[in-house]
Amino acid sequence: MNANHVADKFTAIGARLKLTLTPSDRWQTDEYAIDIQRDQRGEFFELRVPNRLRGTLDASVLHTDKRDRHLLLLVRRPEAKLDRFLCGHDERHWFVAAVPGKASSVAQAKEALKPAFVRTRQNQLGIPTRLRNLRKNQAFRRQGEWFFVPVTAWSRDPINEKFILRHEPLRRGAGKPHIVEQVYRLGGELVYVCSNYPNGLTDAQYRRLLWDNPAAAKWGWRALRRNPRVYARGTVRHSDHATITLSDWHRVVLNTETETDTMRNVAFVD
Repeated sequence: MNANHVADKFTAIGARLKLTLTPSDRWQTDEYAIDIQRDQRGEFFELRVPNRLRGTLDASVLHTDKRDRHLLLLVRRPEAKLDRFLCGHDERHWFVAAVPGKASSVAQAKEALKPAFVRTRQNQLGIPTRLRNLRKNQAFRRQGEWFFVPVTAWSRDPINEKFILRHEPLRRGAGKPHIVEQVYRLGGELVYVCSNYPNGLTDAQYRRLLWDNPAAAKWGWRALRRNPRVYARGTVRHSDHATITLSDWHRVVLNTETETDTMRNVAFVD
């Protein structure tokens, strides 16, 4: 891997890349990781590679969009598997997102990160190519990894005002939540969530845990729904993004990053 060449590509979009070799022992993971770190000069991208993978892991940049401050990074694992990451700047901070599929450009990577529901809607409305990757167009609003798609009375589920949640978090894993003024959830699988299990346990898993460890009952659990249909209205706030306001109900959908195994190599979670 020509680390200097890859680092130069990051420099071209105004970013910094550091390659860090980590110790290899039987307690260390074999996986590499891409992270956003901070030093006295500000944020930078860090590619951490276990010593045992040194010389067998290859990274290159498939495409750079200097104007948009994005690039598409390709990592080839020793077993010849290819991982793709969109690295860039979004509003206030640098980010890295695992990209599903076989994108070969920044534009293709952005499209691959859109859920099918979003792509269908922008095609139905005939959104021009030049407008499809804005954070706001006729088809959707976007804040970080969340898309908010406008819906009308005929295209959404009936909403019972009594079950609207106020100042509700939208969270992917253990990351900082996006706080929505009004949320309505419908369907989905019941899960129990706490700081130790941010992605939730099913009812059966939860009961098994309490049976094995009764003290776990005091971990501050919340009963939530996994993969429900979610609607949002009002303000959406997050410390890393500008607040947006949804004047009417919008369907909430997450980007496709979670659909790829590559996400386990992204250490930074928004």
